[in-house]
Amino acid sequence: MATIVGMEVLDVRFPTSRELDGSDAMNPDPDYSAAYVVLHTDGGPDGYGLAFTIGRGNDVQAAAIRALAPHVVGRAVPEDAQALGDLSRELVGDSQFRWLGPEKGVAHMAIGAVVNAAWDLAARRAGLPLWKFAASMTPEELVSLVDFRYLSDALTEAEALGILRAAEPGRVERIAKLEAEGYRAYSTSPGWLGYSDAKLVRLAEQAVADGFEMIKLKVGGDVADDVRRLKLARETVGPDIRVAVDANQRWDVEAAIAWMTELAPFDPYWIEEPTSPDDVLGHAAIAKALAPIKVATGEHVQNRVMFKQLLQAGGLSVLQLDAARVGGVNENLAILLLAAKFGVPVCPHAGGVGLCELVRHLSMFDFVAVSGDDTDRTIEWVDHLHEHFTDPAVVRGGRYLAPTAPGFSARMHDATLRRFRFPDGPEWTETPSE
Repeated sequence: MATIVGMEVLDVRFPTSRELDGSDAMNPDPDYSAAYVVLHTDGGPDGYGLAFTIGRGNDVQAAAIRALAPHVVGRAVPEDAQALGDLSRELVGDSQFRWLGPEKGVAHMAIGAVVNAAWDLAARRAGLPLWKFAASMTPEELVSLVDFRYLSDALTEAEALGILRAAEPGRVERIAKLEAEGYRAYSTSPGWLGYSDAKLVRLAEQAVADGFEMIKLKVGGDVADDVRRLKLARETVGPDIRVAVDANQRWDVEAAIAWMTELAPFDPYWIEEPTSPDDVLGHAAIAKALAPIKVATGEHVQNRVMFKQLLQAGGLSVLQLDAARVGGVNENLAILLLAAKFGVPVCPHAGGVGLCELVRHLSMFDFVAVSGDDTDRTIEWVDHLHEHFTDPAVVRGGRYLAPTAPGFSARMHDATLRRFRFPDGPEWTETPSE
């Protein structure tokens, strides 16, 4: 029986702030980073996972992941739904970690990194990309992975089983469709708040030429600037390309409504994170006031319970799960089931190092085995840092190609780990050339 014999945690940071890549109204100078975890086994392969931060957050995130080692080291390598469910329940049930949350923040993201690494390991041993590995499980196995505590007033175990059984017919055909056509993507690359108007126009033109049917702009710095930038974007891409906007939690409720009213003439498809991700009733009020503009949120929603409430209150019309924010694949399965129950499309957040690599698996698994639907569904695409992964996300013609390599695609190249390790990697010790 193969065993996990060690857990390694590395602090990996990329200096994206030098070119203002990733800049928005709340995060003006991010350095996209990963608290990177490796589960070493005695017989191979190893498993890989990460928690995404924007720089100094790695200090606390890496420490939290290391604190979970006693739950993992010495454990049999997980290979099936039962073992993956047991691991998730044990980590989430650690009373010392729950006291810090419960099920939220740095501690919960640490659990997610370890759980995702375990799924990566299990999928590698099965010789399948994670989306296919998860989709090969029976509805009963998938339901066994979900913690229904706090959810049963909105989604019962029986309802979840019904959703998964209803999606069983056509799994083979949907897998073939993904392998032939990929999964729809949208581009955030033109819209970083620190970019000049000329760069916005150039990148928006390129996105349309590359086949994207939607782009996204960051907003929330200055309303006059946002009006000008959104007008430029709309004139550049024309009336048939969707343009979404993202405020990154910048506003109070009334400010969100007033600001978006100024932007409404340019036909924004959705407003993302208009206010605090914890303000369920605020989101509901914004959604009611701004309809038919959609409200999208999720990248900072801390757990399945918050998603449940947002759905119950009508606070979102686009659900943006994040592969590295909640407690890993298990909890994201619960969130996918909630979205299916409420009939809300899932369009994952992927603006960060490794997130494009991970979330494509979750969306493709959802299409094959949960919702069975790809209508109005799309995955965010940010065209940087993919070269650092051994199984990088690839988008062609505005669509994510289906990954074929075994695992969850979280593994970075050894050369990347050496160069960008913080604080002693050459990227951080050598003076950048002018």
